[in-house]
Amino acid sequence: MPGTSGRVWFNRGRIGLTTAAAAAVALVAAGCGGGSEGAGGGDTPTLEAMYSEVVPAAQAPAPEGFSEVEVEGVKINAPEDWNIDNTDGYVCMRPPDQGNDCEYGSIQVLPHAAERHDNRWPKRGNAFNDAEAGWASAPGECRSAATAEGGTAVTGAEITSPPNDLTEHADGLKSHHRVWEVTCENGDTFEVRLWFLPESDVAVYVWSADTRYSALYDEVAASMDISDYKK
Repeated sequence: MPGTSGRVWFNRGRIGLTTAAAAAVALVAAGCGGGSEGAGGGDTPTLEAMYSEVVPAAQAPAPEGFSEVEVEGVKINAPEDWNIDNTDGYVCMRPPDQGNDCEYGSIQVLPHAAERHDNRWPKRGNAFNDAEAGWASAPGECRSAATAEGGTAVTGAEITSPPNDLTEHADGLKSHHRVWEVTCENGDTFEVRLWFLPESDVAVYVWSADTRYSALYDEVAASMDISDYKK
């Protein structure tokens, strides 16, 4: 995500020898800009020097159907028909048919994720690699769609994403991507998804995935840009 300097160096039409020679002299003179001292002083400027005034292109807008949201310098694309809560230093994206809680089906964007958890999840002890208990700060209760009121215990969990899976984001950084399948004592299962940058301490977290939005989760997470985020 390069711009142009706004200068037109050559015309598209055919240039005669005299005109071409004059243009070449003018180009070198403009590039040198008085940088040489005395006859024979200074070197011919490089292409990089001659294009030093190039202005970087503006960040590409969010694709159709998305709008950009920002929290503490973390930018990410959110589905336009979803409900967006941007308060208390984090973002929650809730599907249009879900309630007001940032739970089933929702996406959480968490700057300073470990810093804000008492037990430093998901960073402490590389919890994001823990197959049994890394899926939550306090793993234990079932999060399936049928157990929304809570109280149902969890009997086990496993990581189902490829080993050492990485996701590249819009800013070129790569996060650890983990997917857990968690089993409840009533036989229900649910999926938890996490994208985590340990050094920057930023996470994108799907508390309990709605399988209808599996591809959308990937698209939203990949759009994240933390260029303006301060650790």
